[in-house]
Amino acid sequence: MRSELVFGAMTYVSNRFLLTRLASKATRSFHRPNTRIEDTANEVFERFTHANPLARVSYAGNLQSFPCAAQGETNSCYEDLEQSVA
Repeated sequence: MRSELVFGAMTYVSNRFLLTRLASKATRSFHRPNTRIEDTANEVFERFTHANPLARVSYAGNLQSFPCAAQGETNSCYEDLEQSVA
């Protein structure tokens, strides 16, 4: 059953939304014409149970954080937001 495959795949990817996104992208890339999409999705989940799908994902080191988090300020950002909304 597919639920067993999904729970098996969650050993490597604990975030269910990330697992869904990875599975949908992999299903689209591995799908062959004239085959059922359900079979392709099952094959993807089987692959995820045997190998970590995140092992090949590279993390971008140039991501920018929010200005408040970068400066270590918390209260002033909330005050600025409250003033802009009011």
